[in-house]
Amino acid sequence: MDDQNKNLILATVLSFIVILGWFVMFPPPETTPAVQETATATSGDTAAPIATVPTGATATTTPNSSEARADALEQAPRIPVETARLTGSISLLGGRVDDLMLKDYRTTIDDDAPIVTLLSPAGTDDAYYALYGWAAGAGIAPEQVPGPNTLWSLVDGETLTVDSPVTMTWDNGAGQVFSRVISIDENYMFNVAQSVENTSDTTVTMAPYGIIARHGIPSDAQNFFILHEGMVAMNNGELLETGWDDIPDLDPINGVPSERIDGVTNGWIGFTGHYFMTNLIPDPAQASRLTVKYLPTTEIFQTEAVLPTQTIAAGTTATVTTQLFAGAKEWDILREYEAKGVYKFIDSIDWGWFFFLTKPIFWVLHHLNLLIGNMGIAIIGLTLLIKALLFPLAYKSYVSMAKMKELQPQMEKLKKDTGEDRQKLQQGMMELYKREKVNPAAGCLPILMQIPIFFSLYKVIFVTLELRHAPFFGPFQDLSAPDPTSIFNFYGLLPWAAPDAGSIMALVFIGILPLLLGVSMFLQQKLNPAPTDPTQQMIFAWMPWVFMFMLGGFASGLVVYWIANNTITFTQQYLIMRSQGYKPDLLGNITSGLKRKNKAAANDTKAPSKGKK
Repeated sequence: MDDQNKNLILATVLSFIVILGWFVMFPPPETTPAVQETATATSGDTAAPIATVPTGATATTTPNSSEARADALEQAPRIPVETARLTGSISLLGGRVDDLMLKDYRTTIDDDAPIVTLLSPAGTDDAYYALYGWAAGAGIAPEQVPGPNTLWSLVDGETLTVDSPVTMTWDNGAGQVFSRVISIDENYMFNVAQSVENTSDTTVTMAPYGIIARHGIPSDAQNFFILHEGMVAMNNGELLETGWDDIPDLDPINGVPSERIDGVTNGWIGFTGHYFMTNLIPDPAQASRLTVKYLPTTEIFQTEAVLPTQTIAAGTTATVTTQLFAGAKEWDILREYEAKGVYKFIDSIDWGWFFFLTKPIFWVLHHLNLLIGNMGIAIIGLTLLIKALLFPLAYKSYVSMAKMKELQPQMEKLKKDTGEDRQKLQQGMMELYKREKVNPAAGCLPILMQIPIFFSLYKVIFVTLELRHAPFFGPFQDLSAPDPTSIFNFYGLLPWAAPDAGSIMALVFIGILPLLLGVSMFLQQKLNPAPTDPTQQMIFAWMPWVFMFMLGGFASGLVVYWIANNTITFTQQYLIMRSQGYKPDLLGNITSGLKRKNKAAANDTKAPSKGKK
């Protein structure tokens, strides 16, 4: 076995093992009184008073049906929310933002599929909402500050729109009048201005807070290691992530599993899912306290942003403004908010450890899609650009492979001359490579370079919203999903459906794209004659078809990339080898492989049976 084939097999087997491991690891209404928990309000004063930060209200387990949702929405008066991109309502009970749907996104690719529901009120499964309030400090009792179940009064505005904010108030009857002005931009950012007017003759202190509560782990959680879902926060430039399963295991604070960060500026905290998220964004100029916690008795996950304690003298008013992001993780929208002051907001997208590859890959793919208007063609264009960047390396590799073919007769002669002396053979081959200026390791470098690119592109296709439901052509209307075609129903010609994606049947009865992948790998392999070693022959013969079935369950966009990559690699290798004087006999290599199989079968048939002489 010459070094060229050793290196090629080594690189290919490594790729196979890594991709196989990857595939195995990542297969494809009643409210009760709020629970009170004591926590220290943040301020520059170390002797800040103890403030009480309430949790979200608990709820009984209720089927998440349209009837249950309608019943939950009728439990309190509401303010409609209506923009070009959002629809829903805000409950005057607690002033909760707890009913929000995204007009631009549907649950499936069907035209009549319901739009995505992001926030839901307590009393439904997957209850998920944001609320605001004040934590009582010195001079004021906990029941004299607005909490999760405070009934507010609407005093200005009828429907929350981009052009019309709404104002709600609550008078505690003890000399303090609280008001809240909520506005919204044209995308997904709410602006919440909380004010308290102290009409009493005493000074009071209190800390404003915001809460995002989620009842239980989301039913649509992907639970893939490649994707982070759960708490996401920014702490002065440091991205913090804690998964749903890990939050209950946090060290307890006051008996509750929690993680708390004090003195955060340029920070935000919230919950992120696959494509959508919510985030509390306090004033970046003020040192806030960010907390994530899990309440075991109610199974509520909660993030909090507590701003510095406010001292409100008699006859004065204090106002604090925070923001709430509730929407889709659109790259360009997050960049826009980042430019407006939400520090490193683009990092709320899970770019992973290979962010230095995933970020530029997505940037190129996004802009190609904007230019071309088709994400599938954009993936092919991205493949062309990647191959162009790697062309100098590929050129050296294929030139080296062509020279290795020219050295084949000399290598065979050297093997005969050295016999069983392996050391002498290796020394002779190294001298031959040095004399002819050939690098035997160059052949495997392009293959090895594809591994991090492949994984980074897989990450981009899986986690970024822009690839969700992105169409290509014909039946390929979602490049983030596996190939929907199947030989099981002869690609729609027979009157039954294809196997469900992710099932064993779907992995066996693969679609058109995986078949093209196998054929492209087979043709690329046949640019070179089959090795004489039987073990190498077996590995090379099975490899395209193993990859075909193994990648059949991957996102179709990734398979499109792999097909394009194989096709371009085939073309490059053929032209470069021709330019070096070596003419690949593609048809001959295919037919010779078939002849060897037929000959082996014939020999097995003619083999004499053992018997008596």
